[in-house]
Amino acid sequence: MNEITSLIRLRMSAHDAHYAGELVDGAKMLHLFGDVATELLIRSDGDEGLFVAYDNVEFLAPVHAGDYIEASGRIVAMGKSSRKMVFEARKVIAAVPVEGQPSAADVLAEPLLVCRASGTCVVPAACQRKPR
Repeated sequence: MNEITSLIRLRMSAHDAHYAGELVDGAKMLHLFGDVATELLIRSDGDEGLFVAYDNVEFLAPVHAGDYIEASGRIVAMGKSSRKMVFEARKVIAAVPVEGQPSAADVLAEPLLVCRASGTCVVPAACQRKPR
């Protein structure tokens, strides 16, 4: 199997912040992983498929409004209709609190891993449009 990957980059907005200190809800990372999974299934099968379950989720660092997050994923195993995937979200730009400058941000020298997960998606055989 050729490795199938996906990468998206998104800025967390004030709308994404749900907690004090402009903290973004961890569920937003899972939402990004869902979008990555959908792209992976389209690339592998020509169909959006269905996300069945996460078997592991780890939140490793806080994400704030103004941060830029890269969410990536890859298919690591393919069954007849199931697709095992792994995901990572990394902060690549961080909003920084600077007095009198609310729009300050820094490009991180090294991306910071903020979340990782693994899960399984399914594309019913009747919906698979690409040959294996």
